[in-house]
Amino acid sequence: MYPAELVLPMKAELTDNGFEELLTPEAVDDVLKKEGTTLVMINSVCGCSAGSARPGVLMAVAHSEKKPDRLTTSFAGFDMAAVQQLRSHLLPYPPSSPSIALFKNGELVHFIERHMIEGRPAQMIAANLVDAFEQYC
Repeated sequence: MYPAELVLPMKAELTDNGFEELLTPEAVDDVLKKEGTTLVMINSVCGCSAGSARPGVLMAVAHSEKKPDRLTTSFAGFDMAAVQQLRSHLLPYPPSSPSIALFKNGELVHFIERHMIEGRPAQMIAANLVDAFEQYC
């Protein structure tokens, strides 16, 4: 588990921009039961989170005409039980952090795994998400 001093600023990058934290398995299940679309960013300390994933998600939300109904996040290696529960909703995909999931009416409709984030610029992640928002939101 990562120390709070390291994680909290990385969490704040999303929560300061309207993302709700999913801190418990119950919170995960509750939000995914809701009708509509839910974006989930599984945050992490790795460099691709800071370089592409978080900035890409924020760009997509800021610049897309269509947006998910809910913006949520949980932190791998910190919000352990919540991330474990999220990953149960992401099967058959293997654990991946960072990663970005879009759910519609509780069903996974779009997923960006770590290997699709690594080495790609934030603008590419944002464009991928904007396309998904246009299709599902």
